[in-house]
Amino acid sequence: FERMAKDAPRSARALYVALRDRRAVAGDPVVQSLLALADDLPRLTRGERIFVHFALGKALAELAEPEQAFAHLVEGNALRRQEIEYDEGLVLGAFDRIRSSFAGALPPARPILGAPPVKPIFIVGMPRSGSTLVEQVLASHPLVHGGGERTDFIAAMRTVGLDSAPGANFPDTLAGSTPLEIRALGNDYLRRVSAAAGEASFITDKSTVNFTAVGLIYMAIPGARFIHCLRDPIDTCLSCFSKLFSADVPFAFDLGELGRYYAAYERVMAHWRDVLPLGAMLEVRYEDMVADLEGQSRRILDYCGLPWDPAVLDFHRSGRPVRTASLRQVRQPIYRSSVGRWRPDEAVLRPLTEALKGLAEETSAPVG
Repeated sequence: FERMAKDAPRSARALYVALRDRRAVAGDPVVQSLLALADDLPRLTRGERIFVHFALGKALAELAEPEQAFAHLVEGNALRRQEIEYDEGLVLGAFDRIRSSFAGALPPARPILGAPPVKPIFIVGMPRSGSTLVEQVLASHPLVHGGGERTDFIAAMRTVGLDSAPGANFPDTLAGSTPLEIRALGNDYLRRVSAAAGEASFITDKSTVNFTAVGLIYMAIPGARFIHCLRDPIDTCLSCFSKLFSADVPFAFDLGELGRYYAAYERVMAHWRDVLPLGAMLEVRYEDMVADLEGQSRRILDYCGLPWDPAVLDFHRSGRPVRTASLRQVRQPIYRSSVGRWRPDEAVLRPLTEALKGLAEETSAPVG
Protein backbone atom coordinates (compact mmCIF):
# COMPACT_ATOMS: atom_id res chain seq x y z
CA PHE A 1 0.00 0.00 0.00
CA GLU A 2 2.94 2.34 0.58
CA ARG A 3 4.10 1.65 -3.00
CA MET A 4 0.56 2.05 -4.26
CA ALA A 5 0.20 5.38 -2.47
CA LYS A 6 3.41 6.57 -4.12
CA ASP A 7 2.46 5.35 -7.59
CA ALA A 8 -1.20 6.36 -7.39
CA PRO A 9 -1.36 9.46 -5.15
CA ARG A 10 -5.06 9.96 -5.93
CA SER A 11 -6.07 6.52 -4.64
CA ALA A 12 -7.86 7.49 -1.43
CA ARG A 13 -8.09 3.90 -0.22
CA ALA A 14 -4.39 3.24 -0.77
CA LEU A 15 -3.48 6.43 1.10
CA TYR A 16 -5.82 5.51 3.96
CA VAL A 17 -4.41 1.99 4.37
CA ALA A 18 -0.81 3.17 3.98
CA LEU A 19 -1.26 5.38 7.06
CA ARG A 20 -3.56 3.09 9.02
CA ASP A 21 -0.82 0.93 10.54
CA ARG A 22 1.94 3.48 11.08
CA ARG A 23 2.34 6.97 12.49
CA ALA A 24 2.33 10.02 10.26
CA VAL A 25 5.54 12.08 10.34
CA ALA A 26 6.40 15.66 9.43
CA GLY A 27 6.64 16.06 5.64
CA ASP A 28 4.98 12.69 5.10
CA PRO A 29 4.31 12.31 1.35
CA VAL A 30 1.18 10.27 2.03
CA VAL A 31 -0.22 13.11 4.15
CA GLN A 32 0.64 15.60 1.41
CA SER A 33 -1.28 13.51 -1.11
CA LEU A 34 -4.25 13.33 1.26
CA LEU A 35 -4.24 17.10 1.76
CA ALA A 36 -4.24 17.55 -2.01
CA LEU A 37 -7.28 15.28 -2.27
CA ALA A 38 -8.98 17.19 0.56
CA ASP A 39 -8.70 20.33 -1.58
CA ASP A 40 -10.54 18.52 -4.35
CA LEU A 41 -13.36 16.79 -2.43
CA PRO A 42 -16.21 17.64 -4.85
CA ARG A 43 -14.58 15.49 -7.52
CA LEU A 44 -14.35 12.45 -5.24
CA THR A 45 -16.97 9.78 -4.62
CA ARG A 46 -18.51 9.51 -1.15
CA GLY A 47 -16.41 6.42 -0.44
CA GLU A 48 -13.22 8.25 -1.41
CA ARG A 49 -14.15 11.23 0.77
CA ILE A 50 -14.69 8.89 3.73
CA PHE A 51 -11.19 7.43 3.32
CA VAL A 52 -9.66 10.92 3.04
CA HIS A 53 -11.41 12.25 6.16
CA PHE A 54 -10.60 9.25 8.36
CA ALA A 55 -6.98 9.15 7.18
CA LEU A 56 -6.49 12.86 7.87
CA GLY A 57 -8.30 12.49 11.19
CA LYS A 58 -5.61 10.05 12.27
CA ALA A 59 -2.64 11.73 10.60
CA LEU A 60 -3.31 15.29 11.79
CA ALA A 61 -3.85 14.08 15.36
CA GLU A 62 -0.41 12.46 15.21
CA LEU A 63 1.02 15.70 13.79
CA ALA A 64 -0.33 17.68 16.77
CA GLU A 65 -3.21 19.34 14.93
CA PRO A 66 -6.12 17.90 16.94
CA GLU A 67 -8.78 20.48 16.01
CA GLN A 68 -8.32 19.93 12.29
CA ALA A 69 -8.11 16.18 12.87
CA PHE A 70 -11.43 16.08 14.69
CA ALA A 71 -13.12 18.22 12.05
CA HIS A 72 -12.17 15.58 9.48
CA LEU A 73 -13.49 12.81 11.74
CA VAL A 74 -16.83 14.59 12.09
CA GLU A 75 -17.12 14.85 8.29
CA GLY A 76 -15.99 11.28 7.70
CA ASN A 77 -18.34 9.82 10.30
CA ALA A 78 -21.30 11.78 8.96
CA LEU A 79 -20.67 10.43 5.46
CA ARG A 80 -20.21 6.88 6.72
CA ARG A 81 -23.40 7.10 8.80
CA GLN A 82 -25.34 7.73 5.56
CA GLU A 83 -24.27 4.28 4.37
CA ILE A 84 -25.20 2.40 7.57
CA GLU A 85 -28.55 0.87 8.48
CA TYR A 86 -28.88 1.06 12.26
CA ASP A 87 -32.13 0.70 14.21
CA GLU A 88 -31.19 2.21 17.55
CA GLY A 89 -34.56 1.49 19.16
CA LEU A 90 -34.37 -2.19 18.22
CA VAL A 91 -30.83 -2.60 19.58
CA LEU A 92 -31.32 -0.72 22.85
CA GLY A 93 -34.71 -2.39 23.37
CA ALA A 94 -33.01 -5.79 23.10
CA PHE A 95 -30.55 -4.71 25.81
CA ASP A 96 -33.49 -3.90 28.10
CA ARG A 97 -35.07 -7.29 27.41
CA ILE A 98 -31.78 -9.05 28.18
CA ARG A 99 -31.79 -7.52 31.64
CA SER A 100 -35.40 -8.59 32.18
CA SER A 101 -34.75 -12.14 30.92
CA PHE A 102 -31.92 -12.78 33.37
CA ALA A 103 -33.45 -11.51 36.60
CA GLY A 104 -32.37 -12.90 39.95
CA ALA A 105 -29.47 -15.18 40.77
CA LEU A 106 -28.46 -17.27 37.75
CA PRO A 107 -28.04 -21.06 37.98
CA PRO A 108 -24.46 -22.07 37.19
CA ALA A 109 -23.69 -24.43 34.35
CA ARG A 110 -23.71 -28.11 35.22
CA PRO A 111 -20.68 -30.25 34.31
CA ILE A 112 -20.89 -31.61 30.78
CA LEU A 113 -19.91 -35.27 30.50
CA GLY A 114 -17.39 -35.89 27.77
CA ALA A 115 -16.91 -32.19 27.08
CA PRO A 116 -13.56 -31.13 25.61
CA PRO A 117 -11.09 -30.03 28.31
CA VAL A 118 -10.38 -26.57 26.85
CA LYS A 119 -11.36 -23.67 29.12
CA PRO A 120 -12.72 -20.55 27.42
CA ILE A 121 -11.89 -17.02 28.57
CA PHE A 122 -14.45 -14.52 27.31
CA ILE A 123 -13.09 -10.99 26.91
CA VAL A 124 -16.03 -8.61 26.74
CA GLY A 125 -16.73 -4.89 26.67
CA MET A 126 -16.87 -2.00 24.24
CA PRO A 127 -14.63 -1.78 21.17
CA ARG A 128 -11.47 0.25 21.91
CA SER A 129 -11.59 -0.58 25.63
CA GLY A 130 -8.28 -2.45 25.85
CA SER A 131 -9.61 -5.90 24.98
CA THR A 132 -6.91 -6.59 22.39
CA LEU A 133 -4.21 -5.73 24.91
CA VAL A 134 -5.73 -8.12 27.46
CA GLU A 135 -5.96 -10.86 24.85
CA GLN A 136 -2.35 -10.34 23.74
CA VAL A 137 -1.18 -10.69 27.34
CA LEU A 138 -3.11 -13.94 27.74
CA ALA A 139 -2.17 -15.27 24.29
CA SER A 140 1.53 -14.83 25.16
CA HIS A 141 1.11 -17.47 27.88
CA PRO A 142 2.18 -20.96 26.72
CA LEU A 143 -1.06 -22.57 27.94
CA VAL A 144 -3.37 -20.15 26.12
CA HIS A 145 -4.47 -20.00 22.49
CA GLY A 146 -5.50 -16.52 21.37
CA GLY A 147 -8.79 -17.16 19.62
CA GLY A 148 -9.52 -13.60 18.51
CA GLU A 149 -12.99 -12.37 17.64
CA ARG A 150 -14.91 -15.61 17.38
CA THR A 151 -18.45 -16.34 16.21
CA ASP A 152 -18.67 -19.78 17.84
CA PHE A 153 -21.16 -18.86 20.55
CA ILE A 154 -23.59 -17.32 18.08
CA ALA A 155 -23.21 -20.38 15.85
CA ALA A 156 -23.85 -22.71 18.80
CA MET A 157 -26.96 -20.71 19.75
CA ARG A 158 -28.32 -21.20 16.26
CA THR A 159 -27.53 -24.90 16.37
CA VAL A 160 -29.77 -25.42 19.40
CA GLY A 161 -32.49 -23.08 18.13
CA LEU A 162 -31.96 -20.14 20.49
CA ASP A 163 -31.41 -17.62 17.71
CA SER A 164 -33.04 -19.15 14.65
CA ALA A 165 -36.82 -19.18 15.13
CA PRO A 166 -38.57 -17.15 12.39
CA GLY A 167 -38.98 -13.56 13.57
CA ALA A 168 -37.41 -14.26 16.98
CA ASN A 169 -34.02 -13.23 18.30
CA PHE A 170 -32.09 -13.45 21.54
CA PRO A 171 -33.18 -13.00 24.28
CA ASP A 172 -36.76 -13.67 23.14
CA THR A 173 -35.94 -17.23 22.09
CA LEU A 174 -34.66 -17.99 25.60
CA ALA A 175 -38.16 -18.10 27.12
CA GLY A 176 -38.98 -21.51 25.67
CA SER A 177 -35.58 -23.13 26.16
CA THR A 178 -35.02 -26.18 28.36
CA PRO A 179 -32.06 -27.05 30.63
CA LEU A 180 -31.17 -29.76 28.11
CA GLU A 181 -30.91 -27.18 25.31
CA ILE A 182 -28.76 -24.92 27.50
CA ARG A 183 -26.39 -27.84 28.15
CA ALA A 184 -26.35 -28.70 24.45
CA LEU A 185 -25.44 -25.09 23.72
CA GLY A 186 -22.44 -25.25 26.03
CA ASN A 187 -21.31 -28.60 24.66
CA ASP A 188 -21.54 -27.40 21.07
CA TYR A 189 -19.55 -24.27 21.86
CA LEU A 190 -16.82 -26.23 23.64
CA ARG A 191 -16.59 -28.66 20.73
CA ARG A 192 -16.11 -25.76 18.31
CA VAL A 193 -13.41 -23.92 20.26
CA SER A 194 -11.60 -27.12 21.21
CA ALA A 195 -10.88 -27.72 17.54
CA ALA A 196 -9.40 -24.21 17.27
CA ALA A 197 -7.37 -24.40 20.51
CA GLY A 198 -5.31 -27.43 19.49
CA GLU A 199 -3.14 -28.55 22.42
CA ALA A 200 -3.75 -25.39 24.49
CA SER A 201 -5.60 -25.73 27.79
CA PHE A 202 -7.29 -22.32 27.45
CA ILE A 203 -8.68 -20.28 24.55
CA THR A 204 -9.64 -16.62 24.49
CA ASP A 205 -12.83 -15.47 22.82
CA LYS A 206 -12.56 -11.72 22.17
CA SER A 207 -15.89 -11.09 20.51
CA THR A 208 -16.59 -8.11 22.76
CA VAL A 209 -20.30 -8.14 21.86
CA ASN A 210 -20.57 -11.32 23.92
CA PHE A 211 -21.24 -8.90 26.79
CA THR A 212 -24.91 -9.28 25.84
CA ALA A 213 -24.78 -13.02 26.52
CA VAL A 214 -22.71 -13.22 29.71
CA GLY A 215 -25.64 -14.63 31.70
CA LEU A 216 -26.41 -17.31 29.13
CA ILE A 217 -22.73 -18.26 28.82
CA TYR A 218 -22.50 -18.58 32.60
CA MET A 219 -25.51 -20.93 32.58
CA ALA A 220 -24.24 -22.99 29.62
CA ILE A 221 -20.46 -23.37 29.96
CA PRO A 222 -19.00 -24.70 33.22
CA GLY A 223 -15.84 -22.91 34.27
CA ALA A 224 -16.17 -20.08 31.75
CA ARG A 225 -14.11 -17.02 32.67
CA PHE A 226 -15.25 -13.46 31.94
CA ILE A 227 -12.88 -10.50 31.71
CA HIS A 228 -14.71 -7.21 31.33
CA CYS A 229 -12.47 -4.52 29.84
CA LEU A 230 -13.23 -0.96 30.86
CA ARG A 231 -11.79 2.40 29.88
CA ASP A 232 -12.79 6.00 30.51
CA PRO A 233 -16.17 6.34 28.74
CA ILE A 234 -15.29 9.46 26.74
CA ASP A 235 -11.87 8.08 25.77
CA THR A 236 -13.56 4.85 24.67
CA CYS A 237 -16.19 6.63 22.60
CA LEU A 238 -13.77 9.08 20.98
CA SER A 239 -11.47 6.20 20.09
CA CYS A 240 -14.43 4.43 18.44
CA PHE A 241 -15.33 7.64 16.62
CA SER A 242 -11.78 7.84 15.21
CA LYS A 243 -11.93 4.40 13.56
CA LEU A 244 -13.47 3.51 10.22
CA PHE A 245 -15.35 0.44 11.43
CA SER A 246 -17.28 -1.98 9.28
CA ALA A 247 -21.06 -2.18 9.41
CA ASP A 248 -20.65 -4.60 12.34
CA VAL A 249 -20.22 -1.54 14.59
CA PRO A 250 -23.10 0.60 13.29
CA PHE A 251 -23.48 2.75 16.41
CA ALA A 252 -20.03 4.37 16.17
CA PHE A 253 -20.60 7.05 13.51
CA ASP A 254 -22.75 9.53 15.45
CA LEU A 255 -21.70 10.92 18.85
CA GLY A 256 -25.24 10.81 20.26
CA GLU A 257 -25.87 7.24 19.11
CA LEU A 258 -22.44 6.22 20.37
CA GLY A 259 -23.09 7.69 23.81
CA ARG A 260 -26.52 6.10 24.10
CA TYR A 261 -25.13 2.71 23.08
CA TYR A 262 -22.34 3.06 25.66
CA ALA A 263 -24.82 3.94 28.41
CA ALA A 264 -27.03 0.95 27.49
CA TYR A 265 -24.01 -1.38 27.41
CA GLU A 266 -22.96 -0.23 30.87
CA ARG A 267 -26.46 -0.90 32.21
CA VAL A 268 -26.21 -4.46 30.89
CA MET A 269 -22.82 -4.91 32.55
CA ALA A 270 -24.12 -3.46 35.83
CA HIS A 271 -26.91 -6.05 35.65
CA TRP A 272 -24.40 -8.91 35.27
CA ARG A 273 -22.55 -7.58 38.33
CA ASP A 274 -25.80 -7.88 40.27
CA VAL A 275 -26.86 -11.38 39.19
CA LEU A 276 -23.51 -13.20 38.94
CA PRO A 277 -21.79 -14.55 42.04
CA LEU A 278 -19.00 -12.42 43.45
CA GLY A 279 -15.78 -13.25 41.64
CA ALA A 280 -17.43 -14.77 38.57
CA MET A 281 -16.28 -11.85 36.41
CA LEU A 282 -13.02 -9.93 36.53
CA GLU A 283 -13.05 -6.25 35.57
CA VAL A 284 -9.85 -4.78 34.18
CA ARG A 285 -9.35 -1.08 33.54
CA TYR A 286 -7.23 -0.06 30.57
CA GLU A 287 -5.68 2.78 32.55
CA ASP A 288 -4.56 0.30 35.23
CA MET A 289 -3.04 -2.01 32.60
CA VAL A 290 -1.01 0.88 31.21
CA ALA A 291 0.12 2.03 34.66
CA ASP A 292 0.99 -1.43 36.05
CA LEU A 293 1.25 -4.07 33.35
CA GLU A 294 2.83 -6.73 35.56
CA GLY A 295 0.45 -6.24 38.48
CA GLN A 296 -2.63 -6.38 36.29
CA SER A 297 -1.25 -9.32 34.28
CA ARG A 298 -0.71 -11.29 37.50
CA ARG A 299 -4.27 -10.43 38.54
CA ILE A 300 -5.64 -11.69 35.21
CA LEU A 301 -3.65 -14.93 35.30
CA ASP A 302 -4.66 -15.61 38.91
CA TYR A 303 -8.32 -15.16 38.03
CA CYS A 304 -8.01 -17.56 35.08
CA GLY A 305 -6.18 -20.17 37.15
CA LEU A 306 -2.96 -19.81 35.15
CA PRO A 307 0.57 -19.91 36.60
CA TRP A 308 2.70 -16.82 36.26
CA ASP A 309 4.88 -16.64 33.14
CA PRO A 310 7.01 -13.56 32.36
CA ALA A 311 6.38 -14.08 28.63
CA VAL A 312 3.06 -12.26 29.03
CA LEU A 313 4.94 -8.99 29.61
CA ASP A 314 6.48 -9.29 26.13
CA PHE A 315 3.07 -9.48 24.42
CA HIS A 316 4.28 -7.15 21.65
CA ARG A 317 6.78 -9.80 20.51
CA SER A 318 4.03 -12.33 19.81
CA GLY A 319 3.87 -13.41 16.19
CA ARG A 320 0.17 -14.31 16.32
CA PRO A 321 -2.03 -12.53 13.80
CA VAL A 322 -4.10 -9.61 15.10
CA ARG A 323 -7.15 -8.58 13.08
CA THR A 324 -8.58 -5.66 15.00
CA ALA A 325 -8.27 -1.88 14.90
CA SER A 326 -5.52 -2.21 17.55
CA LEU A 327 -3.14 -4.19 15.37
CA ARG A 328 -0.46 -1.48 15.32
CA GLN A 329 -0.53 -0.83 19.05
CA VAL A 330 -0.11 -4.46 20.11
CA ARG A 331 3.19 -4.69 18.21
CA GLN A 332 4.65 -2.05 20.55
CA PRO A 333 5.55 -2.15 24.26
CA ILE A 334 2.95 -0.66 26.61
CA TYR A 335 2.46 3.09 26.13
CA ARG A 336 0.40 5.81 27.82
CA SER A 337 -0.52 8.17 24.97
CA SER A 338 -4.10 6.84 24.72
CA VAL A 339 -4.90 7.72 28.34
CA GLY A 340 -6.63 11.08 28.68
CA ARG A 341 -6.60 11.71 24.95
CA TRP A 342 -7.30 15.18 23.53
CA ARG A 343 -10.97 16.14 23.59
CA PRO A 344 -12.87 18.68 21.49
CA ASP A 345 -14.63 21.58 23.19
CA GLU A 346 -17.83 21.02 25.12
CA ALA A 347 -20.15 22.29 22.39
CA VAL A 348 -18.86 19.73 19.87
CA LEU A 349 -18.85 16.95 22.45
CA ARG A 350 -22.29 17.74 23.90
CA PRO A 351 -24.26 14.97 22.08
CA LEU A 352 -21.90 12.42 23.63
CA THR A 353 -21.71 13.93 27.12
CA GLU A 354 -25.49 14.35 27.28
CA ALA A 355 -25.96 10.67 26.41
CA LEU A 356 -23.45 9.66 29.09
CA LYS A 357 -24.81 12.01 31.79
CA GLY A 358 -25.61 10.24 35.04
CA LEU A 359 -23.86 7.05 33.97
CA ALA A 360 -21.53 6.90 36.98
CA GLU A 361 -24.41 7.15 39.43
CA GLU A 362 -26.53 4.56 37.61
CA THR A 363 -23.90 1.88 37.20
CA SER A 364 -21.39 2.40 40.00
CA ALA A 365 -20.17 -0.86 41.51
CA PRO A 366 -16.93 -2.22 42.96
CA VAL A 367 -14.59 -3.63 40.36
CA GLY A 368 -13.97 -7.35 40.87
